[in-house]
Amino acid sequence: MLSADVLWTYTLAISLLTLTPGVDTLLVVRNTARGGLKDGLTSSLGICSGLFIHASLSAVGISLILVQTAWAFSALKWAGAVYLVWLGLNSLRQALKSGEPAARTVVRPATGFSYRRALREGLLSNVLNPKTALFYMAFLPQFIDPAGSAFVQSLALAAIHFVIAMIWQSAMAVFVARTRRWEVRTGWKRLLTGLSGTLFIGLGARLAITQP
Repeated sequence: MLSADVLWTYTLAISLLTLTPGVDTLLVVRNTARGGLKDGLTSSLGICSGLFIHASLSAVGISLILVQTAWAFSALKWAGAVYLVWLGLNSLRQALKSGEPAARTVVRPATGFSYRRALREGLLSNVLNPKTALFYMAFLPQFIDPAGSAFVQSLALAAIHFVIAMIWQSAMAVFVARTRRWEVRTGWKRLLTGLSGTLFIGLGARLAITQP
């Protein structure tokens, strides 16, 4: 079983890593701006659910196989890169379509929310990220007690990560949702969507050229 000291150390480490801005945070911000608070929260649920998949793969050693098998790792890397670029192009298209007169005086409710789409985008963003697979393979074993079940312990650690990430990403979604009123005068939503799209494309390109 995991000791209290191990759990506290893991919780502190995973909290610091969760607070570091990355693709997951960017996706939550982008989708909240797109479809409101529900979109952001559902995207976060999809992202965090992917953690259990990585934890399970790590526990049974599949992550190690992916890393040691060049073609498998490359396939995962390219799938993640293509998906990020696709998200980026989607965001840029939405930004170009959403141009409206700056003199608008009424804030319209968020539109375009789809539970299945947001959940799918979040889950795929996490599962197709080879860096997450590498992280779980290298990080989780440091906190696993060899005397216990590696699978059960991995899921327990993923559950802690799930809670912390959901709290952080939900807070980001609430913040973005509350600042939507600024878009009346500043075109904030269009700017954020366009910036997110550019960053997604950049991240995808960087992932594609990164060597294992």
